[in-house]
Amino acid sequence: MARCRLGFFSLAWCEKIVAASALYESFVAGCCVTFLRLKQLIHMNSISVKILDARMRDMLPTYATQGSAGLDLRACIAESIVIAPHATVLVPTGIAIHIADPGYAAMILPRSGLGHKHGIVLGNLVGLIDSDYQGQLMVSTWNRSDNEFVLQPMDRLAQLVIVPVLQVAFNVVDDFDSSERGAGGFGSTGKL
Repeated sequence: MARCRLGFFSLAWCEKIVAASALYESFVAGCCVTFLRLKQLIHMNSISVKILDARMRDMLPTYATQGSAGLDLRACIAESIVIAPHATVLVPTGIAIHIADPGYAAMILPRSGLGHKHGIVLGNLVGLIDSDYQGQLMVSTWNRSDNEFVLQPMDRLAQLVIVPVLQVAFNVVDDFDSSERGAGGFGSTGKL
């Protein structure tokens, strides 16, 4: 039996949907592309990394556990940095990555322990690394606490997470089909 690119929809089933409506054709194609991207992500084993600081050769980002979603990024600094209360500093990681595939991006996220225990989070809240970016990964480090924080060379500072990306085109409309929520936002669905 012939199958579409994903291998779990039969070609005959896909053809029936396509024949039924042009809308279904767009829907099926979109689903196949989305599932294909997810399938590629699951089988993605590596991305290109450039070592910009020799100390990073033995300290490349790693997953702390088998179930970790984020790779630990380190503060690739020459000496300790004192981050004053409410101050922000830009900290190099000593590496650059190139994802290359526009179906993926990387996100730099804070480490929960640093944020909760010391008030150390990202100055931009989340760092987005596009697939075509090739420069050094930098961590905007914000001390949101009232106390100084001392960042030591090679401390684990943030996490890098690789995520799938779907680029879309806009379909300009005069109005939307109604939905249960409509334009309601900012708590419109209730407190609990």
